[in-house]
Amino acid sequence: MKFSAVVSTLLVASAAAFAPATTERATTSLNMDRRAAMGAIAAAGLVAMPTMASADGAISKASVQRAKFQYGSRIGALKAAVAAGDFAAVADEKNAFVLFNSGAYPTIKDKSKKAAAIDGTNAIFAAIRSKDKAALKKAYDSYVASNDISDFGSLDANKGQGYSSDFDYRVRTKQAAIYVR
Repeated sequence: MKFSAVVSTLLVASAAAFAPATTERATTSLNMDRRAAMGAIAAAGLVAMPTMASADGAISKASVQRAKFQYGSRIGALKAAVAAGDFAAVADEKNAFVLFNSGAYPTIKDKSKKAAAIDGTNAIFAAIRSKDKAALKKAYDSYVASNDISDFGSLDANKGQGYSSDFDYRVRTKQAAIYVR
């Protein structure tokens, strides 16, 4: 009984599939004037045109940590130059200060910290312009303390691992140590 029902269903389905269609074909003529045609073309062009790139800067804990490490270590490495009163060495690292300020404090919540860091940077470069070693040392020490900057020392491979792939930001730095058994 079931078998005959399945066979009859298959026969009816195949007969319906090969039966001639009873519907009319749609006409291919366009019934529109020039204005409507140009409007349709313009709308299609707008849909097909790519949108403007709007990057948000990809603010994350990882990008903040990366900026603090990369630029903070450059700023921390200036400790000897500041102690010696080497104004040129500090002035050469101006970009590190600027990039640290923008990378370590990228969000609206960090606006006051960023403003304080920029004020510290301005104090450092004001001391450089006036060639005042004591003011440079004071401004630098204040900047380093308020922004929690340290000169990241070398990492011993026997005490820990500094990075895990070539895409890590610590590669080719003093923190680049991989523990190998």
